[in-house]
Amino acid sequence: MSGESTYQPSNGFTQWMDTRLPLLRLAHDSFVDYPTPKNLNYWWTFGGILTFCLVTQIITGIILAMHYTPHVDHAFNSVEHIMRNVNHGWLIRYIHANGASMFFLAVYIHIFRGMYYGSYKAPREVLWILGVIIYLLMMAAAFMGYVLPWGQMSLWGATVITNLFGAIPLVGDSIATWLWGGFSVDNPTLNRFFSLHYLIPFLIFGVVILHIWALHVPGNNNPVGISVKSEQDTVPFHPYYTVKDGFALVVFIILFSYFVFFAPNVLGHADNYIPANPLVTPAHIVPEWYLLPFYAILRAIPDKLGGVIAMVGAIFILFVLPWLDTSKIRSARYRPLFKQFFLIFVVNCLVLGYLGAMPAEGVYITLSRICTFYYFAHFLIILPVLGLVEKPREIPESISASILPETAASPAE
Repeated sequence: MSGESTYQPSNGFTQWMDTRLPLLRLAHDSFVDYPTPKNLNYWWTFGGILTFCLVTQIITGIILAMHYTPHVDHAFNSVEHIMRNVNHGWLIRYIHANGASMFFLAVYIHIFRGMYYGSYKAPREVLWILGVIIYLLMMAAAFMGYVLPWGQMSLWGATVITNLFGAIPLVGDSIATWLWGGFSVDNPTLNRFFSLHYLIPFLIFGVVILHIWALHVPGNNNPVGISVKSEQDTVPFHPYYTVKDGFALVVFIILFSYFVFFAPNVLGHADNYIPANPLVTPAHIVPEWYLLPFYAILRAIPDKLGGVIAMVGAIFILFVLPWLDTSKIRSARYRPLFKQFFLIFVVNCLVLGYLGAMPAEGVYITLSRICTFYYFAHFLIILPVLGLVEKPREIPESISASILPETAASPAE
C-alpha cells in the first residue's frame, strides 16, 4: 500500500541508525509520508484520540499505583490520601477516572464509524478483529479498575460480575473461586484485580501496535468505501492529517477537561464514595455507564446461564461481523436501507444503556428483552438479508471522483 520508502537520513547518526535499527524510517513511512486517502473526515480522527487516551491512562495509572494500597482495610483510605495529600493527586486521579469514560466514548464512536463505513470488510477483517480484542481488554481493565477504590459499588459490582462465572457448567465454581482467591470477594480478589488492572493496559498497547500494523497492510478505508486506485486519491499523512487530527484532539481535550475540572464525579456513582460494606447491599447495583448496554442484556434473560451467554455473545458476535454482512458495498453512503437500520441499531444500543441503569423490574425488563432481540437480529438477520435484497446507489469510479462533482459515477456492481 505504501510503496517504496522515501526516507532519507539527514546526518551521519541517522544514517548509522538506519542501517542497524531503522526506527526513524519506520516512523517516517508510517506517520509522515504514508499515503492516506484524501477524503477522510473527522470520524477518522478518533484513532489518534484513542492513542492519546491510552497513553494518558498508562501514565496516570503508574503514578496512582505508587500511592495506592491494594488491601481491603486500606484501599479506600489510600484513594482519599491520593486526593488530599499527594501533590496534584486529585488531578491525577480525576484524569484517570474520567479518562476511562473518555476512552470508551472515543472507542464507541470509533467502532460505530467502522460499522457505518464497512471498515470490517475484506481485506480488513484482521484489523477489525484486533480492534475487538482491544475493546475486550479495555472492558476487563475498566471493570477491575472500578473495583480498586473499594467503595460500595466496587465491592458489590465485583460480587455480581464474578458470581456470573458460577453459571458456567462444571468449571464455573472453580473459576469464581480462583478469581476471588477464596470463597468470597475479599482481599485476595482486590490484589488480583490490582495486578491485572496494572498489566492489561500494556497488553492493550501491544495489540494497538498490531492494530496499526494491520491497518498499514491494506491501508485506510475511506467514507466512500472504495480502494485507492492512483496517487491522485491520496495525500501524505503529514502535514494534512497530523494537523487535522491535532485539531480534533484539542477539541476532545477541551471536553475531557470540562469533566476533570467542572464535573469530575458526574460519570461515577455516589455509592462508591461510601466505604465497602459486605453487610449492606446498595439499592441498585450498576456498572459504569460504558458497560450498561451489556448489563441490560444480562438482566433481560430470566435464566442466569442464558443471561451470561447473551451478554458474552453480544460482544463476541462482533468477531464474526465481517462474515455476517453479505453486501459487497462497504460504505453506508451508498446503502440507503442499511443506513436506516444502522440508525435504529445505534438508538437501540443507547436505549439498552438507559435500561441497564434502571431497576430490573416491570416495563424496563420488557423493553430490555425487545432491545436485546433487536441487537442480535441486526447481526444475524438484518445484515445477511440486506446484502441480498438491497439495491445500492451508484458509487464513484475513484476517491478523487467522489470529491469532484463534475466527474461521472459508475454503477455499483
